[in-house]
Amino acid sequence: MLVISGASASGKTEVAHIIEKKYGLTRVITVTTREKRVGEVDGVDYFFVSKEQFKKLIEEDKLVEYAEYNGNYYGSRKDQIADDHILVVEANGLKAYIALNEPSIVTFALTANANIRKERMKCRGDKPCDIEKRLKSDRVVFSKTHLKGVKYFIENNTGTLEDLADDIYKKYKECLIK
Repeated sequence: MLVISGASASGKTEVAHIIEKKYGLTRVITVTTREKRVGEVDGVDYFFVSKEQFKKLIEEDKLVEYAEYNGNYYGSRKDQIADDHILVVEANGLKAYIALNEPSIVTFALTANANIRKERMKCRGDKPCDIEKRLKSDRVVFSKTHLKGVKYFIENNTGTLEDLADDIYKKYKECLIK
């Protein structure tokens, strides 16, 4: 399983999409308690559950990790762990996957220069106050000392996302061969 995390605007989501399409990895379907948006499909975009059902998943130890965001829960289920699956998670989620100490789970943390990330966030329309908060927080949350055990820290300052995706996929496959 390939697990990617990274600072805001580091390219993690786009890289994951490229890897899915180019190499046929299956995106892990995560669980949420938020309402379904127009066009979303249960079991495709997310597994949509009630807060009670989510709490039962926690009680039954069926989640690898979970977090609450804007009053809703999000998490990933243990039964989604499989070879050639790909998942994008936030830093605490990444730590939870590292803690499983499973050789078939290969972890990546994407980093990029703060100025590059700031420009990317501006281009996608993030609010200036949110940008500054994320840059400050990410400096700590995505540091090598905070994310001990990550297999690969990858810089995304130059080159294309396609090249980055190729590099990550190659490293992932090499780990599975060992």
